[in-house]
Amino acid sequence: MAMDANEIERLVKEAFPDAHVVIVDLAGDGDHYAARITSEAFKGKTRVQQHQMVYAALKGNMGGVLHALALETIVPK
Repeated sequence: MAMDANEIERLVKEAFPDAHVVIVDLAGDGDHYAARITSEAFKGKTRVQQHQMVYAALKGNMGGVLHALALETIVPK
């Protein structure tokens, strides 16, 4: 079973209420997404830490119902 883009956005916004989230289904199969997430929560964090924060927000779904997620994390200016 695939994960819906709206569910990804909901989980991310639950963890980062200020986030601006853009999600694109890369293959049209609900399994391969790209996400651009902008949040103040990423300030002062390395890129790896930022991505770990997003994976944590997805509550264990990464690698399961969510097969692939290309992440771009951004700190607002």
